[in-house]
Amino acid sequence: MTSIASEFVSELDVAGVAQIVSSANDVALVVDGEGVIVDAFAEQGAAAFGDLNAWIGRSWVDTVTIESRPKIEALLRTTPERSPSRWRQVNLPTDEEADTAILFRVFSVKSNGDKIVMGRDLRALSVMQQELLDVQHSMEDDYARLYQAETRYRMLFKMSSEAILIVDAHGRDIVEANPAASEYLDQPVKHLVSKRFGKFFIEDSANSIEQLLASVRATGQGAAIKVETQRGSHFVLNAELLRQDDASLFLIHLKSNDASSRAEGHHSSTVMNIIEHSSDAFVVVDPDARILLANDAFMEMCQVTSELQIKLQPLENWLGRPGVDVGVLRKNLQQRGVVRQYGTQINPEFGAPVDVELSAVAALQSDIPCFGFVIRRIIKRPRRTDDMAKQPLGQSLEQMTELVGRVPLKDLVRETTDLIERLCIEAALKMTSNNRASAADMLGLSRQSLYVKLRRFDIGDPDADDPAGD
Repeated sequence: MTSIASEFVSELDVAGVAQIVSSANDVALVVDGEGVIVDAFAEQGAAAFGDLNAWIGRSWVDTVTIESRPKIEALLRTTPERSPSRWRQVNLPTDEEADTAILFRVFSVKSNGDKIVMGRDLRALSVMQQELLDVQHSMEDDYARLYQAETRYRMLFKMSSEAILIVDAHGRDIVEANPAASEYLDQPVKHLVSKRFGKFFIEDSANSIEQLLASVRATGQGAAIKVETQRGSHFVLNAELLRQDDASLFLIHLKSNDASSRAEGHHSSTVMNIIEHSSDAFVVVDPDARILLANDAFMEMCQVTSELQIKLQPLENWLGRPGVDVGVLRKNLQQRGVVRQYGTQINPEFGAPVDVELSAVAALQSDIPCFGFVIRRIIKRPRRTDDMAKQPLGQSLEQMTELVGRVPLKDLVRETTDLIERLCIEAALKMTSNNRASAADMLGLSRQSLYVKLRRFDIGDPDADDPAGD
């Protein structure tokens, strides 16, 4: 069989062999002893190589990019004794920004010195590698966010002034306890873990606890009960069922009616100290969005040196687009009480705006009604050229669309309309050198209507005369 195949192949000329080779590869070239392309064949549908007829008669080294020419010269030095050559990656110039990567291998023909070149298009592999990198970056970002979230929740778990315990639903053993639980039960945390939860209470309370946990596990809910510890302390206990992987856990909350105000003051002081030195920015504002207090991270982000510079000043002086973001946040905090992962920007005293993500909560029923904001900087990977070409309007609208599901549609439509209307008015004023009469004509508005909108969006001085007005 081998002799028949050899006899068949020996009867083919170099071009015929190259044509057969091209069916197993993306492209095949026939190159003479001087390095000139004599013939070229491409797999049907292979568009990466353009018009192969234009290659015929050209030196092979002239068809590649400058940095790939030494590789072509090395391939052309392939001799029959050292045939075939090893695979070499070279780049073909294209009209697009990125070059086309091709893998070439050379077979030297003994009879007349011609060479057969096999080529494989690496673009599909490059796309797969890029997709793999994108997925890897996405996974790394998700892991970082999960790690940060876990760190925050664990910090809150430990700083809470109320006792919280996590108990195994099957054996009723304590899995985890915070320092407040250690204080309430008068046991070190390490002595609580792995101990049966009911042993710290008198018999009647232990039975009531067992009934409550059974009810919570069966129905998902149960009424809070009063319990007494072995040391005579009285608490109100409630529980919730958690499912983690294949395990069922109880989240148990103990609240003391006679808790020491001194202990609460200590925990409150600890919390405030941690917030003050947190790497995330923290700011509290009154219902009119005027700053009441802020930590060092917020002042550093805004590039101010003293809290006196920002105290009682409008938050929108530094946060988001004027008249847009703070208004959306206030409205949703008043209606829903909480806003999570809202994308916006900090406008520092000096330099370019900084992309941030914030979460906020309303405390309107407290002694001092207020809103609290936790703000952290968004670290973004370098964008591709097409992403960096986006205009500010596109970024603002993208931020609006991220609120879908968290903000009522009518509010989104109204805020988006206000944003576009404001941008159009600013653009018209800029194009007319702040001539309001011309800007009103350009926008199809009366001057009076334009003045109303200028006051509404706080653009310039609506009562000032036009530089070229009537």
